[in-house]
Parts: sequence; structure tokens; C-alpha cells
Amino acid sequence: MSNNDFDLLIVGSGPAGQHAALHAARMGKRVGIIERKPRIGGAGLQTGTIPSKALREVAYLASRAGRRGMRGAFGGGVLRPHGLLAEAIRQKEMVIAQQESVILNRLMRSGVALIPGEASFAGPNALDVLTPNGEVRQLHAQVIVLATGSRPRRPSDVPFDKASVLDSTSILRLRHLPGSMTVVGGGVIACEFTCIFASLGVEVSVVDSHSQVLSYLSEDVVSALTDAMLSLGVKFHLNNRVVAIRREDERVHTRLECGEEIISDALLYAQGREPNSSYLKLDQAGVQVDGGWIGVNEFFQSSVPHIYAVGDLIGRPALAATGMEQGRIAVMHAFGEKAPKMADNMPMAIYTIPEISYVGKTEKELRAEGVDYVVGRGRFSDSARGQIIGEETGLLKLNVERATRKILGVHIVGESASELIHIGQLVMNLGGTVTDLVRNVFNYPTLAECYKLAALDCLAVLHRDSEGA
Repeated sequence: MSNNDFDLLIVGSGPAGQHAALHAARMGKRVGIIERKPRIGGAGLQTGTIPSKALREVAYLASRAGRRGMRGAFGGGVLRPHGLLAEAIRQKEMVIAQQESVILNRLMRSGVALIPGEASFAGPNALDVLTPNGEVRQLHAQVIVLATGSRPRRPSDVPFDKASVLDSTSILRLRHLPGSMTVVGGGVIACEFTCIFASLGVEVSVVDSHSQVLSYLSEDVVSALTDAMLSLGVKFHLNNRVVAIRREDERVHTRLECGEEIISDALLYAQGREPNSSYLKLDQAGVQVDGGWIGVNEFFQSSVPHIYAVGDLIGRPALAATGMEQGRIAVMHAFGEKAPKMADNMPMAIYTIPEISYVGKTEKELRAEGVDYVVGRGRFSDSARGQIIGEETGLLKLNVERATRKILGVHIVGESASELIHIGQLVMNLGGTVTDLVRNVFNYPTLAECYKLAALDCLAVLHRDSEGA
């Protein structure tokens, strides 16, 4: 095998690409990762998941400390809003540097070759890599995994300038807090940044065409979030569309379909993402695409059997956690290991303030499918731990099939929702029932006890219904 030949080449060093590389290395394969950016980690580490969550952590502490005049959580003194942003930026950059070091060490210890440059297909098994010094190096591999991710959608009629009209990447480079901000969009990214900046003292207005933000989620869960956002001073302009955005006199003017105009110091445009596939020359390998997204089967094979695609490049759910598992499954399948299918119930987390996390079906979906179900609720304020930490709005909701008592969905809003969801996910994937939760012993006092509160609530509903039958 020559220096230009590999068992596996991966294009993209984000979470999906990393996990594909590490699993193949454990199988004894010669693996190379091609990365066109100066630093590894992809959007997950450099411009998306990790930096935004690091910012969110500082904003969350600010929101908790706000009732005490910004004291306590920040060393006892009053920390002004611009000091909060500086602290948030410091925390973000420290976490990125630490994670980058961990990833580099892990890949190097595993013998994975890191290849800088932009890759494009020269044939089904050949990639041309344009190196940083302008040279083109051709590499060959038995198997190729595409993990190039996605980027924020940037319509041509939006005057992005990386200073006052921003996308979810450029907003992470802000060094000064704006006094006010308009957020266009009501999805995950829009809501996360709304909570971050509102908690840091920015006046935020949200514009979205739906009747509620996060329109696909349970209404009672979203209601708890919107109540918290309103308490942070967020203003909502729902059932509204943006018809024009312009910069004027160092401010951003956003005109709505209803005729209203919002004037703010900054604007975040957060309406969708696009695949990073245009530079890959996929036609040279015969890979079929749909609007730039790559279609795959259950093992993440593209239309060309030895070329796989994972992560954001294949569309929903476009999460770092699912991308990691997709990368592992793709490599197992490619090299003849018995590859599992993705688990039926994958957890989703939204790092707003408070957090939202869910797994399984919503009530709306169950009604549409004609499923006979009951709902049980455990409120954080009813648990001792919730009372200790002052969690007044937290909620854990179980959707349970009436006949079998199997859990069909878990929906949580409140502190540590992204951690708590895994209990429900595991029970669901093991075919457990609401009775299993009632029989389980949870540490006291913990927020996890809300599972038992919700399960007991379910059983009470089932008992009342049976008595009334």
C-alpha cells in the first residue's frame, strides 16, 4: 500500500467523522481524515454545538444569579453585562481548546492520519486534495465516508455583514453585547441564542411564522419555555413573516408582513441550514444528491455502495450525538462487521434556558396515529430537589399507551433535562412500562424522582378510568 492509499478516507473531522475514524482504527484499518478548515472538530466543536453550549452555561448562571444582583455565581461581586460576555467568550474558547486537544490526542494515538486540504472526487475511489500550499494530492481508498456537515442558510436578500446582521456562526464572534437584537426564526438555534442573549441583558425580539416557537414540540413543554423567555423580557412576533431587512444608521430595520417594523442593534437570521457538498464534485463518483443532501440507506450507504455519508450531510436529525453513531455503524457495515441499526428512540436536546429534551412521540403525533394513550406529569416543584434549587416551572411528562402501559414518549423542560432524558430513553428502548418506573428506587432528593411522580400520575389516571368504565 502506497502513502496515498488508505482502507478508509473520511472527509470532515466533525463528531461523525471522528467516530468513524476511531472505530475503523480499532479494526486495524489504515485511516485518513481530510479537513479543509485550519482546525479540526467541524461545526460541532468550532462553530456550533460546543461553543454555543459554553456560552449558554455562562448565560444560565447569569439568569440564576440575576435575582441576587449578579452575585454569588461570579465570585461575589456584581458583574456587568459586558463582563458577562467577556466571561462567556473566555469560557467558550477554553472549552474549544481543551476539546480540540482531547480529539487530536485520541486520533493520533489511534494512528489516524490527519490530512489538511479540500477534497473533491476524481473518481469513485479517488479524491483530489487541494492542500493549503496550493498543491493537489490524489488519494485512493477502498471506502470513503463523507462527513462534511452543514452551514447556516444565507439568503441573498439578507444583508449579512458579520457585525450587525449575523448567522449562527458569525454571532459567536461578537465581542460586544448589542443593546437589542432581532431573531428571525423559531427553531432550535433561534431559541437557544434568544435565551443566551436575553439572559445576558439584551432586549430580544423573536419573529416566526408559526403560532408557537418550536412548533413540533408538545404545547405544554413549549409553554413553560416561552413563559421563562417572557420573564427574561423576550418579545414575540408570531404568525409573522419578514419581508425586508436593511441596515440604516448603524441599526437593523426588520419589516414584517403585517407592516410593523422592528429596529434593533443586531439581527440573527436562523432559518435553516445547507449541506456542505457543492465542492465535493459528487458527480465524478456517481453519488446521487437531492438539493445537495445525500440520500442513504439504513447503513448510511449512498447510491455508490462503497461511499457512505453521515452527520448533517444527510439531513435530519442533524445532531452531533446521532452523527457519532452513524459514523460507527457506517464503518462497521463497510468492513464486514455485523452493524446494528440505529436505536428506535433517539434523544433530542435543546439547550435553551430552561433546557428541553425529549424522546419518542408527542401527543399530537399519537392523536394523528389514533393511539389510545394517557399522560402523566411530574412537576419539578413537587420534588424536594426542585424545591431546593428553586425550579418552579420544570416539568417531566410521560405519554403512555393505555393497554400495554408502555412508554411512548418522554418530554422534559427544566434544569438538567438533557441529562434526565436518558432514563426514559433507556426504559423505552428496553420495552419498559410505566410500572417499571414506579418500582424503581431513585436517589432522594433528585430531579429524577419526577419520573416516579409522573408514573404514579399515569397509574392514577388509569385507575380512575377503570373505575369509571
